[in-house]
Amino acid sequence: MKLHALAGDVDTARAAIDGGATVIQLRLKGVPTAAVVDAGRPFRELCWDRSVTFVVNDDVQAALELDADGVHLGRSDTGAALALRHGLLLGLSAACVEEAISAEQAEAAYIGAGPVWATPSKEDADPPIGLEGLSAICDAVSAPVIAIGGIDAENGADCIRAGARGVAVIRAARDAASLRAAIDAAL
Repeated sequence: MKLHALAGDVDTARAAIDGGATVIQLRLKGVPTAAVVDAGRPFRELCWDRSVTFVVNDDVQAALELDADGVHLGRSDTGAALALRHGLLLGLSAACVEEAISAEQAEAAYIGAGPVWATPSKEDADPPIGLEGLSAICDAVSAPVIAIGGIDAENGADCIRAGARGVAVIRAARDAASLRAAIDAAL
């Protein structure tokens, strides 16, 4: 089970790694590439030091300049072909089966599916897909599916039981150890 932590500050990323996160995604929305690169340097160093996968959200150029392991692109973001051409791990978002199939056809290394539940972390989030929607996406593709949206220690195991290979968290990133323990105990 992979635990993706989306972080905007290094202390949260460190706490998530200490709690068992295997991927750190730098998420800085609406920030110019140069600022993402500047802010991303300590994340890159932390991930290198801790042997954790480092992914940049939305910005292929910043991912390349930071020598990140990958980039995660939302449904309206561009740059997938550029990311693949440069050997970046490519994560793509999907909120339905059709989008997940399209992401897999676009050679996504993983698919971020959701939001599974309502989340205060993303004001413009789509309506929740629930466990049924997550399960349908997992059944439709062979690429690993990472559940996102409203996930915490109370419901993370439900996502894994629905077929997700991992979960991505924002609010629960600082308490990743509790989330991971709850999932491990439930499975």
